Amino acid sequence: MNDVATKTKAAGAIDASKFRMLHTMIRVRDLDKSLDFYTRLLGMKLIRKKDYPTGEFTLAFVGYGDEDNSTVIELTHNWPQKEPYTIGSGFGHLAIGVPDVYGVCERLAKEGVKIPRPAGPMKHGGSVIAFVEDPDGYKIELVERK
Repeated sequence: MNDVATKTKAAGAIDASKFRMLHTMIRVRDLDKSLDFYTRLLGMKLIRKKDYPTGEFTLAFVGYGDEDNSTVIELTHNWPQKEPYTIGSGFGHLAIGVPDVYGVCERLAKEGVKIPRPAGPMKHGGSVIAFVEDPDGYKIELVERK
């Protein structure tokens, strides 16, 4: 056990051995465009979608596996929102492992997806990565994983 783990355990921290990440939520202005991006272009599945008329919002969950075993993305569409959301300076990006970053970027570019950092090796570490943007401007890091 490393020093941090030893100190945390000694301090009576919660036993997180059965915890797992469930989802990340992002707000989207145009749900149809976002669903198209995450499902058709990035190959995720629409897991579930529900309208909440009294709250004037829709939740859509997308991912590569079911929610019981995989972390997913919750797309929140607030119906009255007409202007783009301001992406906070604290948000970084979502990361997706893909087998061929160059091929995925080529396909996404043909679809008009913005690619602010084209595919190429990282300066430190050697992994091939790229950054693309979803319709709302959220950064998606593509990491090549064979």
